[in-house]
Amino acid sequence: MSAETTCATEASGLLRRQDVKTLALSALGGALEFYDFVIFVFLAGAIGQLFFPPETAEWLRTLQTFGLFAAGYLARPLGGIVMAHFGDRHGRKRMFMLSVLLMALPTLVIGLLPTYASIGYAAPLLLLAMRVLQGAAVGGEVPGAWVFVSEHVPPQRVGLACGVLTGGLTAGILLGSLIADVVHGAFGDDAVLHWAWRIPFLVGGVFGVLAVVLRRYLAETPVFRAMRERQALERRLPLSVVLRHHRRAIVMSMLMTWMLTAAIVVVILMLPALMPKLFGITPATALRANTAATLALTLGCVLTGLAVDRFGLRVTLGTGAAGLAATTYLLFAALAAGTSHLTALYALTGLFVGMVATVPVALVRSFPPAVRFSGISFAYNVAYALFGGLTPLAVSFWLRNEAMAPAHYVAILCLLGVAIALSGALPTSGTASLCTDADTGNRPVS
Repeated sequence: MSAETTCATEASGLLRRQDVKTLALSALGGALEFYDFVIFVFLAGAIGQLFFPPETAEWLRTLQTFGLFAAGYLARPLGGIVMAHFGDRHGRKRMFMLSVLLMALPTLVIGLLPTYASIGYAAPLLLLAMRVLQGAAVGGEVPGAWVFVSEHVPPQRVGLACGVLTGGLTAGILLGSLIADVVHGAFGDDAVLHWAWRIPFLVGGVFGVLAVVLRRYLAETPVFRAMRERQALERRLPLSVVLRHHRRAIVMSMLMTWMLTAAIVVVILMLPALMPKLFGITPATALRANTAATLALTLGCVLTGLAVDRFGLRVTLGTGAAGLAATTYLLFAALAAGTSHLTALYALTGLFVGMVATVPVALVRSFPPAVRFSGISFAYNVAYALFGGLTPLAVSFWLRNEAMAPAHYVAILCLLGVAIALSGALPTSGTASLCTDADTGNRPVS
């Protein structure tokens, strides 16, 4: 396709067949990789019994197991920053493929690891090493995927691209939950504890290899190719440029990421475990409702992306954040009253959690193409490691005195999102394309 044809297509805002293929393969690969990262938490009970001494107290075993899970989050900033550096200097596609390979191999190894009964304390240490590698991989995957898809589509369709990709990532959470349920249902608790716990990890390794193969068919982004051809790549250390010249964008990106962690961590990840303790809901009922909410979340991400393209980022963020606060309070009030409509209300709340798809659009628009990968990776991963780790602690501490603490916490962060939308701090444009100067994203190509 000629440059003139490409520019005409971008001006019309139409997706080309290649754009659709890129979105589909990127979202599928993201789902498979995120499955690899989260499947650990769905098998935490078996892992705790198998990888720590049998005489360990139950509370300590649980703490150690989730500490291993948290290690993956703590490794995200380092892995993301390193991969982003090379992504800005040497190409988005290379890092896009490396991140999924770096996820697949540790997942496969976890499925083959000997347990504490075989090799003693070496077992949890090896498991920790694999979790660190997984965290480094997902730290590069999420920002890299947002950059990759947004630089492939016309500027008028960046919302849809980020929404589809984010929906794919959330689908990976749902896939992990479903496969864990299937394994438990098919083999029973005893078999899972003895050998069947390995199946989801081995399947995840195969998924990862499949994702690597799929990504071989993707092309480098037009924006990066244009920068390389014009010799417009950042010659300095990209992260140093971000820290020196884009501090306002970093702060705004971190605040929006904080809002994202509140929505995902509290509403999707924590609530199924809280409902039995706070409201007497059976675990099975809570998990079924959570499945519906996660499905709705995936749909909500796509709808949010479409809304950004149609109504703009400010309107979509403000409306979505207000809607999430309202539906979260509605859900908790209904739970306290003993609702019989749990699944429907949880699904409605999950639909509004999809407003988190506004976050990647804002981040992509906040940094110029030459340092975009590094800027997003630093702001998003550092904020997620900080707030994602502190959110469960803050909510748990608040719950000692207030049963509505999770709803209050989510609402406060939603108000932050509304404030950002009303403040005028959000970038209204800024995604470079083949038809713009890749250095600035706003001057015509001569």
